[in-house]
Amino acid sequence: MSFSSKVKKELEQHISNAAHCRIAELAALISMCGSVIIDENNHYAIRLRTETESTARKAKTLLWKTFHIATEITTRNNAYSRIGKTYTLTVKDNQEAMKVLQATKLINEAGEIEENFSITNNIVIMKDCCKRAFIRGAFMAAGSISDPNKSYHFEIKCNSKKKSEQLIKLLKNYNIDGKMVARKGNYVVYIKEGEGIVDVLNVMEAHVSLMEMENVRILKGMSNYYNRQVNCETANIKKTVATSVRQIEDINYIISNRGITYLPEKLQEIALVRKDNPDASLQELGEMLDPPLGKSGVNHRLRKICQIAKDLRG
Repeated sequence: MSFSSKVKKELEQHISNAAHCRIAELAALISMCGSVIIDENNHYAIRLRTETESTARKAKTLLWKTFHIATEITTRNNAYSRIGKTYTLTVKDNQEAMKVLQATKLINEAGEIEENFSITNNIVIMKDCCKRAFIRGAFMAAGSISDPNKSYHFEIKCNSKKKSEQLIKLLKNYNIDGKMVARKGNYVVYIKEGEGIVDVLNVMEAHVSLMEMENVRILKGMSNYYNRQVNCETANIKKTVATSVRQIEDINYIISNRGITYLPEKLQEIALVRKDNPDASLQELGEMLDPPLGKSGVNHRLRKICQIAKDLRG
């Protein structure tokens, strides 16, 4: 099961005790994956169609618990996928459909289908809990989230620019920075930062999935930290080895051309110690001298040897 399916399965079980929150979630579901059908007798029906079974079951539960409307979920194979399925439920009765549309404010007084895209002057999402429910419904209907082990990506696909702008404003209400991009005739609201996705899961009240993602983020953070440490240590080792090789080459050049006695006595001592201990650090070299010498003192003497070799080379 994908991480996205896990999140939706968890959210399917989250049924608010408050009717206004259930209405807000239904409003988002109908807006994002539903359609209103009007027949020749001016009778209304509502059809919700989704490729996620959890979403269909959630819509069915919300309709029953909020309006006592019983619906059946029909399943058919997706024409564009061998393994995918489409789940459909329909509110066929005119009075029941009108009750839902009026409660979700998806129909105006003239009987015309109309949606309020405001987030401040919108009775359906006036309360904070209803805003959360609306975002939850939008994700259930048209959202997806990648496996955090692979990448951080959350998105909700909208069929209109106004709807995507409404969702971005709702997310902004919780200090979540959502972006929008046009894709294949739709508008996609997306988040690519791990922290932002964790915040969205918290807003939607998907706490189990949130903890799973946080665990992944912690492990990734630790892995990145240790990788940086190893890379840093490797770089330091390479630098130390390269410096040691260069120093020994200079010492050998001086000995071959002028002999070890060409160097002052103090430099002779450190030259021989370095030549015999190519892998030793400056601190270790200093401890081998008599009397011992500090790291900076060893470095200073080796620099002098390198300069003498440079002068000899002309």
